[in-house]
Amino acid sequence: MIDRRRMLALTAAAGAWPLISRAAEDRAGFVDPFIGTDGTGHTFPGPSRPFGMVQPGPDNASSGWEYTSGYQYRAPRILGFSQNRASGTGIPELGDVLLQPSVERREDFASTYAKASEVARPGFYAVTLADNGVRVELTSSLRSALHRYRFARGGRVWVLVDLQHGLTFRTDRQPVQSVANSFSADGFEGEALRQNWTTRHVAWSAMFNRPIAEVEKLPPRPGDAAPRYLLGFDLGEDALLQVRIGLSTTDRAGARRNRDERGGWDFDAVAAESRSEWSALLGRLRIDAPVQQQRILATALYHLFLHPSVVSDVDGRWRGPDGKLRQVAKGLRYSTLSLWDSFRAANPLYTLLVPERVDDFVNTLLDHGDAAGRLPKWPIWGGETGTMIGEPALPVIADAWAKGFRGFSGERALAAMLATSTRDAQPLYPGDTSLSVWSLYDRYGYYPFDLAGGEAVSRSLEAGIGDTATARMAAMLGRNDLARRFGVRAAGWRQLIDPETRLARGRDSKGLWRTPFDPLVPTSPLNNPGDYTEANAWQYSWTPALHDTQGLIEAWGGKAGLKSMLDSFFFGLPATKGAEYLGQEAMIGQYAHGNEPSHHIAWLYAFTDSPETGHRLIARIAHDFYRDVPAGIIGNEDAGQMSAWYVFAALGFYPVDPSSGAYVAGVPLVRRATITVPGRRPLVIERRGAGERLRSLHLDSKPVRPTRIPHRALTAGGTLMFET
Repeated sequence: MIDRRRMLALTAAAGAWPLISRAAEDRAGFVDPFIGTDGTGHTFPGPSRPFGMVQPGPDNASSGWEYTSGYQYRAPRILGFSQNRASGTGIPELGDVLLQPSVERREDFASTYAKASEVARPGFYAVTLADNGVRVELTSSLRSALHRYRFARGGRVWVLVDLQHGLTFRTDRQPVQSVANSFSADGFEGEALRQNWTTRHVAWSAMFNRPIAEVEKLPPRPGDAAPRYLLGFDLGEDALLQVRIGLSTTDRAGARRNRDERGGWDFDAVAAESRSEWSALLGRLRIDAPVQQQRILATALYHLFLHPSVVSDVDGRWRGPDGKLRQVAKGLRYSTLSLWDSFRAANPLYTLLVPERVDDFVNTLLDHGDAAGRLPKWPIWGGETGTMIGEPALPVIADAWAKGFRGFSGERALAAMLATSTRDAQPLYPGDTSLSVWSLYDRYGYYPFDLAGGEAVSRSLEAGIGDTATARMAAMLGRNDLARRFGVRAAGWRQLIDPETRLARGRDSKGLWRTPFDPLVPTSPLNNPGDYTEANAWQYSWTPALHDTQGLIEAWGGKAGLKSMLDSFFFGLPATKGAEYLGQEAMIGQYAHGNEPSHHIAWLYAFTDSPETGHRLIARIAHDFYRDVPAGIIGNEDAGQMSAWYVFAALGFYPVDPSSGAYVAGVPLVRRATITVPGRRPLVIERRGAGERLRSLHLDSKPVRPTRIPHRALTAGGTLMFET
């Protein structure tokens, strides 16, 4: 029988943990991990270290678009607690080694819970499982998860171990291809090959602080290839059980070493260390703003710093996309790189706020390129998913080099960029039409819609982003021949600008325009195959501005033409046709903030004679689509990109051209912000005046061009003054 009074007492005690020292100026206290967990944000409330390998947390379901992180705020039951996940993605993956405790042996270990019992802070999560009579608390080190279970009574209690569970979307294959698991007196360890979004190898090692009294293997569920177990434990009056779990891409030995990287059973100390680490990192950006805005910005930074995720073991080993083990000579290796999203703002923001990690980010891309023969598009757990279009690793590398990062070889980087920009990509799955097929592209200068197989316009436009990045990298390394070659190819987008509509429109292999053509109809490879990726012609026609802003302005007739197109886009067009399609969320006119192709567009008003219109729009987007409630992110958070947009908006500038090493000004959403990065002079950002229009911009009293703020000038520190 569950002692309900004891459970209420445990819940109340846990809810008060930990005490915050005002003297410490604890920035983690502003973070609400529940923001983005209700609706389409797809974030999760479980703990993680910054850029952590593991993120233990509650899973409400094992599949479904709503549960890509395993969690939805309003879901009434918890299946159990798995050890890793991704924040805000559009496809479910990971969710390895699910554990679920219960004071009694039950047929169904899933449990209801009261929302009031649920607590989430950086480095800590807790919930009371009403049906199972147990208070669950979670924390983590960089590579290991630590669970603490407080049962309603002592004596024999149970823990379900589900090795079949995972966050999946594939229905055409068995997610677990092979599995091996063994038990010791106080734990278990094993490894498996899993196939879902990617093919990946996962190993685990778990140790309890009490001996296992009983192991019962459960009958497999229909179609299961991996086992489930019930573990019995005999507890004393304290009714307390803890488990420490390490994961690895390599093998059991790697998982075991990761499990013991912190060691010990002092749960509160581990949680306090995590909170302290978060507070120090979040403290690199401080703003003068109301508490509500402080919470939104701190949580955005928190989400930004969840990924990419460390994937190398304590000893430096990791498994690459070819399945082979590698040894890192120096630094860390990462995965969970949502590059099609993050190259736009998240990666540029890393160069500003966590520069000590950028070289390792790039070396990760280059190591992946060595293993796969080309740079990655969307890797997770060391494997390649091949998701989305274009070659988004290219601008990330060029941007890092342009900003002065030299912890990687420029020649090696250029070689990888050339291979990725010239070799046809091979499909990772049947029907993959998002590939860079350069033999086709070079023949026509764009992807003909009758030959490309889908998303032809979007793929053509994004090819220019990568080509410009490659050209810039070549120029910086003195390879002017390559710079000219890829600079010419980068202009291919011009062939798709329809002179009648001035929009990017599909052309076939004969050069004929797509007919009929409705620029308001969004298309997506998931639900409506066509020429665009999760967008329509109006939304994708702004893509050239990501690498050739002046070229697009010229194509549209100069400043006046750009303003006319912007005004129509935001204020002059009817509603999107088929708004239920993917990517049509958080709308202002045709602007869809819920998806990344729109993220830079409001900032383009800076290139017109009416920049204040853009300032007002940016403030409106930040106000309407970012709130300090669980439903406070509209559209997938996408591993930091949605959050990065908000942080840049608060600071008053944005990387419209993300491989250029420069930013475009808006107007800060706060009166004052201070960026303090170890080893750098602080950068103070101030807004003076109450006007809506940016009238002047100065860095330490020297004028700065609002449409080109140099990154290196900002990192030198000083005061960036916005006069309005």
